[in-house]
Order: sequence, then C-alpha cells, then structure tokens
Amino acid sequence: MTQPGHNLPPDPLDAEAGIVVTDAFRRFRQRDDVFTRAFWDDTVHSKQTDAFFASYRIDATPRKGEGFQQKDFALRNAAWLVSDIVSNRSAGEGVREGFQAPIRPDTPVAPVQVAVDDPARMAGEIKRVAAFFGADLCGITAFDPRWIYETQVDTRDFSDAPVELPPGMTSVIVLGHQMDQPLVQTYPSALAGAATGREYSHEAAIVMQLAAFIRNLGYEAVASMNDTGLVIPYAVKAGLGEYARNQLVITPEFGPRLRFSKIFTNLPLAHDAPKPLGVKAVCDICTRCADACPVKALPFGAPSEATPNRSAIRGVVKWTSDAEKCFGYWAKLASDCAICLRVCPFNRDFSKRRNRLWLKLALSPFRRLALWLDDRSGRAKRMKPRDWWGA
Repeated sequence: MTQPGHNLPPDPLDAEAGIVVTDAFRRFRQRDDVFTRAFWDDTVHSKQTDAFFASYRIDATPRKGEGFQQKDFALRNAAWLVSDIVSNRSAGEGVREGFQAPIRPDTPVAPVQVAVDDPARMAGEIKRVAAFFGADLCGITAFDPRWIYETQVDTRDFSDAPVELPPGMTSVIVLGHQMDQPLVQTYPSALAGAATGREYSHEAAIVMQLAAFIRNLGYEAVASMNDTGLVIPYAVKAGLGEYARNQLVITPEFGPRLRFSKIFTNLPLAHDAPKPLGVKAVCDICTRCADACPVKALPFGAPSEATPNRSAIRGVVKWTSDAEKCFGYWAKLASDCAICLRVCPFNRDFSKRRNRLWLKLALSPFRRLALWLDDRSGRAKRMKPRDWWGA
C-alpha cells in the first residue's frame, strides 16, 4: 500500500527484514532528532545540554566519580578528533558534515565510467575495498526513499533544509565499525565515550575513502554517517543484523557493539538479502536493557507504533525509546550512556568458541537457557575505569 501523501510504496523485503510500516507512516525530519532539538527546542535545551556539548571540547570539567576525570574526557575527546574536523569544516555555511548533512566529496566523479558487466562481482570488490580501508562489516541494499529524511537542518538557525542527493541513486552500501569491547564495559563513563568517538573518526575516514574510490570509477557516491537518512533500516535490509529492543542492530559478528555509516551510489551492485537470525524471539522474552536503563527510556512489552515524543518516527511498528529521557541522562552525565549496549546478552566476543556456542543456543528454542546462563556468567558487569587504565 502506498504511504498516504508521500507516494512511497512498501518494499517486498520488509517482511523478511522484520520491518512493519503502517498507513500512519511519515518520513522523519532530522530537525526532530533529539540531539538537534537540544539546540532549538526549549523542552529539551537546558544548561545541562549546553554543558554536555561543551564537554566534547577542551573545556571539559572533571567531575566526581571514577571514569569522569580529566584523562577520561581527554581520551574521549581525542577519539572524536577526526570526525570533528570533518563535521566542522563547512560549519560557516550551516552544514555539519556527517551529522546534519552528507559529507561533501573531495573527489570529482571521473568523466569515464568503468563498465560493470557483473554487479555481483562489483559488489564483492566493493566489500573487499571496504575491508581494506578498515570497515568491519559491509552489506549492500537497494535505495529506499522512505528512510531518507524529509528534511535536514541548516545549523546556523536549525531551520529545515532540503536533502540534496544526486538523482538516480540505486544502492546503499552500509558499513559496520566495531566498538572497543573493554571500553564498552566501562559504561557509563566519559572514558567509555572514547569507544564511540574512535569509531566515528574511523568511519569518517573509511566512508570518505570508499566513496572516493567509487567516484574514481565514474559513478556518484555520497558519503554519509548520521545524516541524510536512517541507517538502521538499511543495515537490516543489507543483511548485517536484526533490530533489537535496545534500538540497536544485533550482528552475529559483534552483537550490538557497532557504529554504522553508509554510501548512496548509482554504481551497479548486487544487493544482499535480509538475514533474520532469531534475535527478535530473544528480545521478546528479554528485558535486560530496559531493566538496566537508569531513566527507564527503553520499552517493555511488544513492538508497537507508540511514539513517546516527536523524536520518534511515525508509522513504524517497533521498539521505540523515549529519546528525551535518554538524552536527558546523557546531559546529566556529560557523556554518552550505553548501559543498554553493555548489558545486552549479545554483547560478546564472538571470536571465542564458547561465545559462538552461546549464540547458537540463544538463537535456538533453548533461548531461555541461554539467557539463564548469561545472567550467571558475570559478562555484563561494569569494568571499573581504573582497571581499564591499568590493564
């Protein structure tokens, strides 16, 4: 059924990907993202949110509590450096690249196109190049306009701005970037924020390099991080993982411990298929993330169309967090919180055989036994930041 007022038909792969879209669907305006609202919406903006954003610069103030000392903030902020350089380079034009606008290309499109006779072979080569540049995962799916933001943001006044993609985009290349597991175990802390910042810096470099490679082949390629569209539906459709109660994509390689970036392109590429793992069946009976959330921002119960506030997309049946509560806690911490990631039973090192065996059990009818074993393993326990520094 065509989405009313938007002329955006459903995708036949929706059911396989676990995506349920209703007649109430509306594309998301990036201006309503809670991080963007913190700059213009008085119901979200506060002195605490100002201090939160300021803490990512040199004026970070140490606070009481282990993991929030000057060296912890120093490592976190240094980890963000490359991403910050990219995102700030066009700030004077109201463009925050990689966050409220796509990353501007530094490489022109070559005037002569490399002929692509075999899209499947080209897809394999793209994945090889992505791995060469440092991506941990790569999947490819069809361009789906439903997940493109209705509008993006001019950061000079936080007004709506048009999303400008070249015409004829046919594919979305989704890249996964693994977060450091020991650092993740120290959440909540400013120190743990270095795991996030490092991957944003990594993905900024990787996504720009891969886009430059494609442009050198003579095709359009738009490098994108948090901007332009919602990456989770693309990641799920590209076969990288499955959506979970904690609002993250669970992958068989790294669980939820990933950041994602993407490239929009017209390069002829074969597309991957969604790969349902059985994660939803686990999330249906597991509420560890919701139980652990300090401000109860994560949902209990079944997926629904519920939208706690304007920072949730309308017309999609899924687990949806209360972004205002979540970000309010981030502001209080002066750093990001990913307790929900740390406690997730899928947050494991799957290079180890015992964890691969646990995964097999979790994705089987014996999932309750897997959760029982996880509860007794001590895996989710927070690492003390001093232990990370002393490791």
